[in-house]
Amino acid sequence: MNLTRKFALLLVLAGCTPTVQVAVPTEPITINLNVRIEHEIRVQVEEDLDALFSEDSGLF
Repeated sequence: MNLTRKFALLLVLAGCTPTVQVAVPTEPITINLNVRIEHEIRVQVEEDLDALFSEDSGLF
């Protein structure tokens, strides 16, 4: 292989190297905070059940 072909091959191989680009997003980042809170509901149900089954209720 002569020098010209080696140089051409080197240029072709150099053009195939992967590149990494870091770009700023065009839209703002949004965080969805749709969180269901069930603890309060469970505490209320537990308090209602405690009141229902208390000794003063006369159920038993």
